[in-house]
Amino acid sequence: MLGALGGAPAAAQQPVKMYRVGILSGRTLAIDRALVDSFRRTMAGLGYQEGKNLVIDYRGADGHFEQLTELAVELVRTNPDAIVAAGQRTTQAAKRATTSIPIVMTENVDPVGSGLVASLARPGGNITGTTVIGLDGKLLQLIRELVPRVRRIAVIGDASFPRNVGNWRGLENIARPLGIQTVALGIRSHQVDVELNSLPRLRVDAVIVLEDAVTMSNVARIVRSVAAQRLPATYAQEAFAAAGGLLAYTASSTAIWSQAATYVDRILKGAKPADLPVERPTTFDLIVNLKTARQLGISVPQSILLRADQVIQ
Repeated sequence: MLGALGGAPAAAQQPVKMYRVGILSGRTLAIDRALVDSFRRTMAGLGYQEGKNLVIDYRGADGHFEQLTELAVELVRTNPDAIVAAGQRTTQAAKRATTSIPIVMTENVDPVGSGLVASLARPGGNITGTTVIGLDGKLLQLIRELVPRVRRIAVIGDASFPRNVGNWRGLENIARPLGIQTVALGIRSHQVDVELNSLPRLRVDAVIVLEDAVTMSNVARIVRSVAAQRLPATYAQEAFAAAGGLLAYTASSTAIWSQAATYVDRILKGAKPADLPVERPTTFDLIVNLKTARQLGISVPQSILLRADQVIQ
């Protein structure tokens, strides 16, 4: 649980309403720290002070997604005023646990296709938040800019995540007219090293790594495996570039979690999730790791460097 306990109010003061917000993630607080801090800062700016009028409870599955339903039930038992759910599986677990407590989703790729909301404009039910749909094609575009002669690309993602089937198919449809073949490399939380060790047999020129709970729980392992093959790669989360990945393009995660706080604020003030449209992020980050580029012998084009929000030397 996050948040310090405040002192008891003086007898003459009016009781202060104490709001409780649950955060449910497939990761750990160590991984989510910057995101949760962004949420906390925005909540503070909106007038919610932990220990005074706000309590934040965090539950993380540490990559053990089978625990999400149990963790969601634990949060519901704390009787929160709202739950922030990080990602599609997590939101689905929260939805199974409650149909009445408002749920604010983050990092969700396809909330309509997954049945979480009726539509982006009018979600219905008790769920709203943000969606990052449509970013995978940008990763393919960037790998082509980095390696114009690329012909065969491995696309790494959670093998058991239904949404990735659509991601793999979508990237295949984008790549085929360009004369590029994509190869799906599915990884599972309990066999990550075994499946990553199969990468050399795929005989690919480059790698794209999708964002999901399994990849985000194994950032260092994935970057290490890709580096061992000396393959250029684009990643769907900034954490990969920070860990030594060549290039990352992502909707700004800290901005998304700040956006989640504004949703929670509106809900605490009486808005219904069913009436709050699901929004797309407006801030994106392009991070280039020049140290990794030098190690791979890749000259990053000026067209990419000029657009980069961060260059790691």
